[in-house]
Amino acid sequence: MFIPRKTAALLLSIVLGASAAVAANPDVGGAPMFATKNIVENAVNSADHTTLVAAVKAAGLVDALMSDGPFTVFAPVNDAFAALPAGTVETLLEPANKGQLTKILTAHVVAGDLSIQDLKAQAASSSDGFAHLETLSGDALSAQVRGNTVFVFDESGNAAKITIADVDQSNGVIHVVNKVLLPK
Repeated sequence: MFIPRKTAALLLSIVLGASAAVAANPDVGGAPMFATKNIVENAVNSADHTTLVAAVKAAGLVDALMSDGPFTVFAPVNDAFAALPAGTVETLLEPANKGQLTKILTAHVVAGDLSIQDLKAQAASSSDGFAHLETLSGDALSAQVRGNTVFVFDESGNAAKITIADVDQSNGVIHVVNKVLLPK
């Protein structure tokens, strides 16, 4: 079968364009996430992460999360913060509680750029089926694959589901989660 050169070129551009679109970062919170921007520059545009951004600002972590990294951030959505007991977020945002807020937020951050495939591979190769991670706060997180879903567990065994994975940043990667992970 003969395909004219112009038709072949058009088909090739459509296929290549489609694969480039598939490789693009997902939108988060109704906003495009750009791999050329850092964690903070992208997070401020997500309508789903306004509480997280306010907490990062209150904890004084903006500069740290804008640095070179790389970091893997498990980023709780607003609904995750809203599910905490009434008044918790407001109390944590008070200047007197900056240390506790910083510990909670840095318990969501791991040094390095860990994709969802990295987490799955670490879990698959471990003897207990968990990828074991140390956070910047010094606390432990564990990731486990259940079906096609990855869950991240805090030290108390509370599980957060990764709802959007592999949101690439210039200084790492964000995995959106549906729960706040709390250190002991």
